Amino acid sequence: MEPEDVKSRIEFALAGGRLSQWQRHFLIDIHARLEKYGSNTRLTDKQRAKLFEAIGYAPPISPAQPRPNKSQSPTWRPRRRRSPIVREARYLAGRFARAFGFALALVVGSLIYSYVTHPHTTSSSSDPSPALPDAGSPRPLAKSQFTITDGDTIRLSGAAKGTRLVGFNAPESIEPRCDAEADLGRRAKARLKELVATAKLELKMVPCSCPPGTEGTGACNYGRSCGSLFADGRDVGDVLVTEGLAVPFVCGSTSCPPTPRPWCK
Repeated sequence: MEPEDVKSRIEFALAGGRLSQWQRHFLIDIHARLEKYGSNTRLTDKQRAKLFEAIGYAPPISPAQPRPNKSQSPTWRPRRRRSPIVREARYLAGRFARAFGFALALVVGSLIYSYVTHPHTTSSSSDPSPALPDAGSPRPLAKSQFTITDGDTIRLSGAAKGTRLVGFNAPESIEPRCDAEADLGRRAKARLKELVATAKLELKMVPCSCPPGTEGTGACNYGRSCGSLFADGRDVGDVLVTEGLAVPFVCGSTSCPPTPRPWCK
């Protein structure tokens, strides 16, 4: 409605004499605003409703906008209902993923903790292969950490070559030169196994009697290391010599005398 029409309706209502005192003052105020501001007059929705009520004007009702038909809307898509089997599968998959992630986190955490607390540990075996002991004082040796080759030779686990026990020479049990040596060699080997079976063992590594720079090569003792084996504190070589299963064999610092073999005449 144009401002002039509103002013005319206000004037007509004021002349009619059917207004309350409040309505009369209200219409006079609105009429003054329209006179001053014209089409720039601003009214709140509540003031406009009171104005139309006072002047008896019913604004035309705008036709209601029809609600969009979802079935005809190009952007509407019906929601598909998943079957109970699909819902159950998705639920189980989610639980499995959570459980797997938790287990993986535990494993990774354990590995990190193990690395932090034991950064130099590379094997968890309860019976690791021992490193070759350094020359010097005797070191403890477990029975599971070596094998017996013959009466005067053992082989440490993980070592490429055997260790020749020094101070004595036992008869050969692998390549004997005569029947007597073969028999005595088997006995010496069997006796050495008896000595180490239940005794407290220690191994003392010593330099081999070879020319300087040759130890550890084929030119020195066939590439074998050298040492002394103690069973309950006693050199096993002394035991075998005492029991007639070996003979003394003492070498110098860089060479050895001819190997004694009194078993074959």
